Amino acid sequence: MAPISKETDFLVIGGGSGGLACARMASSRFGVKAMIIEGKRLGGTCVPKKVTFNAAAIAETIHHAKAYGFSIQETAPFDWPAFKNKRDAYIKRLNGIYERNLEKDGVEYVHGWGKLLSKNEVEVTTDDGSNDGFFDIDKLPGKVAIVGAGYIAVEFAGMFHSLGTETHLFIRHDTFLRHFDPMIQETVVKEYQRLGVKLHQKSQVSKVEKDEATGKLTITYKDASGGETTVSDVDHLIWAIGRKPATADVGLEKAGVKLNDAGYVVVDEYENSSVDGIYALGDISGKIELTPVAIAAGRRLSERLFGGEQFSTTRLEYENVPSVVFAHPEVGSIGLTEPEAIEKYGKENIKVYKTSFTAMYYAMMEPEDKGPTNYKLVVAGPEEKVVGLHIMGLGSGEMLQGFGVAIRMGATKKDFDRCVAIHPTSAEEIVTLK
Repeated sequence: MAPISKETDFLVIGGGSGGLACARMASSRFGVKAMIIEGKRLGGTCVPKKVTFNAAAIAETIHHAKAYGFSIQETAPFDWPAFKNKRDAYIKRLNGIYERNLEKDGVEYVHGWGKLLSKNEVEVTTDDGSNDGFFDIDKLPGKVAIVGAGYIAVEFAGMFHSLGTETHLFIRHDTFLRHFDPMIQETVVKEYQRLGVKLHQKSQVSKVEKDEATGKLTITYKDASGGETTVSDVDHLIWAIGRKPATADVGLEKAGVKLNDAGYVVVDEYENSSVDGIYALGDISGKIELTPVAIAAGRRLSERLFGGEQFSTTRLEYENVPSVVFAHPEVGSIGLTEPEAIEKYGKENIKVYKTSFTAMYYAMMEPEDKGPTNYKLVVAGPEEKVVGLHIMGLGSGEMLQGFGVAIRMGATKKDFDRCVAIHPTSAEEIVTLK
């Protein structure tokens, strides 16, 4: 079959959240002829991950129910295949919604993989052989090994453990989530150890062997002492050491687009690449790899490119971006960590307010079932402007959004103090810190 040639005014390669937002706004709001190319499912992987986190949270609730007077069998079986089928069906419906939204907004959707032949020409090929690993596991593993110290590894470890899987987490240092405030790192590590996640600190996987008869894996790793140790009968090994940017074999170098040493597209504060007319945003630019960041950057790019003079300087500000880790317990963070604040403002200009307590939810439970809640507020200067907020504990994910607005608006400690507390909640502790 002869290749089909098409023309468009705005071509987006990649149907993740940022690409979708950018293409849809260009077409629906500004009337630009837009096309989007994606070889996998539209929309990324955040939603199926959160659905799995919800299942793990329900498992924890079942465990806690007895303390509140409910007679529930904690050994009630979890039907992973049924859960996976429902999750997959939900994601398929979402993908359909994404595709219909593209059609509604007048964006042409091409399923396939885009490769730049020149600055203004892209070739599309089809290859459906890819998968997402974790989301393809078809039954609940008895034992998993996870390698990595970032939020994906920590989230997966917490989910598997809560659902009853023996979970081994291999990290190269003493703590994980090392881009977060030290309070977060240290407390979540202790909590995972307390919960029973088998944490292998200062370790490095050196060999993986598979028993062809059983399909089980044996993981050999170097431990903190330098010796080698093994973990056997592993059902799945998940490498969660961060995704490499999908810039190989895309033709970027051929078009003259500059990449950094890690393979990310080099862009300025306005998402411009080194080639006029070619832009990059979201994970591929390596700034802040979060779905809402990609969406916001995509929308602002469309406004700047097609919205006229009033949007000529529109860009996403990458400061004070709130982020959440769906760990056990949840983690929320916005702004500078304490070490970052000291480096920027000087130790003498920084003050830290913090608290540790047991959330009221745990009041009915035995000590071994009580999880920690820790909050830290980092302020700078004589006006005590809030430059960092770091929280961990039940509800942190939902809680952070409102405080994020306040911090983006330049709130001070006095502003927090003036806000009347909502009682009894964990969040009230943030506006009553002394």
